[in-house]
Amino acid sequence: MNDQATNLRRLKEASLNHKKTRVIAVTSGKGGVGKTNISLNFALGLAAEGKKVLLFDLDIGMANIDILLGISTRLHITDLIEGNATIWEIMKEGPLGTCIITGGSGFKDVFTLSQEHVERFTNQLLQLDGHFDFIIFDMGAGASKESLQFILSAHEYFLVTTPEPTSITDGYAMIKYIYGKNSHIPASLIVNRTANWKEGRSTAYNIQQATERFLGKEITFLGCVPQDSFVLQSVKKQDPFYTAYPRSAATQAIRQMVYCYLGEREDKQFASFHRFINKLTAFMKGDKG
Repeated sequence: MNDQATNLRRLKEASLNHKKTRVIAVTSGKGGVGKTNISLNFALGLAAEGKKVLLFDLDIGMANIDILLGISTRLHITDLIEGNATIWEIMKEGPLGTCIITGGSGFKDVFTLSQEHVERFTNQLLQLDGHFDFIIFDMGAGASKESLQFILSAHEYFLVTTPEPTSITDGYAMIKYIYGKNSHIPASLIVNRTANWKEGRSTAYNIQQATERFLGKEITFLGCVPQDSFVLQSVKKQDPFYTAYPRSAATQAIRQMVYCYLGEREDKQFASFHRFINKLTAFMKGDKG
């Protein structure tokens, strides 16, 4: 516990080291596709490549990153909103040097805040600028108004789907809905629980064809994660498969996905973290402009 507190304090006090923080929102068209597990293990994959990563659990009603990690937290987002804790105090240290913020049972209040609470929340978020290479928001499934506040403010979003027809249909509907709100936000597709790479690529291709034909939008195929018994074992052990089973097919898929992602994004320009905060503040205050 003391080591964890010391590490987080060092992170807070460290020089910013010229980090430019990229914000990723991870969502899905429907529940039950393994979105949170993908978010967690992708974060670990980034950390394994030397990136400083904060994983933020914002999945209303299904916040379970703490369960996947087997950790318990005394302070939650609600404590931050009420002014009883800082954003650094509600963080937990995760595997490979990642940082985790869990939702807690009452965290849905983050989406229905007073003006004063919005200011407090976003001012605390602003303190993270420069301390992390990536902040990943694990959002709820579906196109709720609340989730869209973060998705539309983020630098990009990942959509997680599976080869199941209903998942594909709901995934496309989610992309279409987000496109209707912001046609410029970059989108990437991750296909989970595939029988093999061919099935994953075929699933992604079908969605890509639909988005290009009917929306005129290109969506990147980030990769696929195969159906793997080690994933279920890791959930039961409350130990992420990336660290628990480093040679598993699922871990190898995440590792390749991260490698490709960093190779494609490393030199690309994106808006400042302040721009993300300004957009999020406007959405949370009800200003759609």
